[in-house]
Amino acid sequence: MSDYRIYSFEKLEVYHEALDLCVKIYGIVVNFPKEEQYDLVRQIKRAMSGVTANLAEGSGRASGDDQARFTNMAYASVLEVINHFNLAVKLRYLDPNTHTQLRLSFDKIINQLNALYKYQINNEQTLKKRVKKG
Repeated sequence: MSDYRIYSFEKLEVYHEALDLCVKIYGIVVNFPKEEQYDLVRQIKRAMSGVTANLAEGSGRASGDDQARFTNMAYASVLEVINHFNLAVKLRYLDPNTHTQLRLSFDKIINQLNALYKYQINNEQTLKKRVKKG
C-alpha cells in the first residue's frame, strides 16, 4: 500500500472516466495523418487532457463557486473535443463506429460533470461558506 495522499479529485468517478478516455483518445489520434499531428491531434490532446487538469485544479479551490468554474471549463473542453472529432469524421480520419462509441463516452462524462457542477454550486460545506457563517 502506498503512503502518498489521494486528493479529492482522484476520488471522483468522472475524473477516472475522463482520464481513461484521454488515454484511449491518445491511442486513436496516433493513427491520424502525419500532417495533422501538430494541428488537429495537438488540439484534441490538449482539450481532452484539459478535462482532467481542470478537475484537479478546481479541487484546490476554497469555494464551491470556484470549484464549479473549473468543472464548467472541463465541460467546455469536452465540447471542444466533440467538435474536433466531428471534424475528424468529416475528414475521414475517424470511422463512424468509433465516433459513436466516443460520443457515448463523452455524453457520460458530460452528465457526470453536470451533476458535479450542481453539487458544487449548492454545497454549503465549502471552506469559504463556513468562514462567512462563523
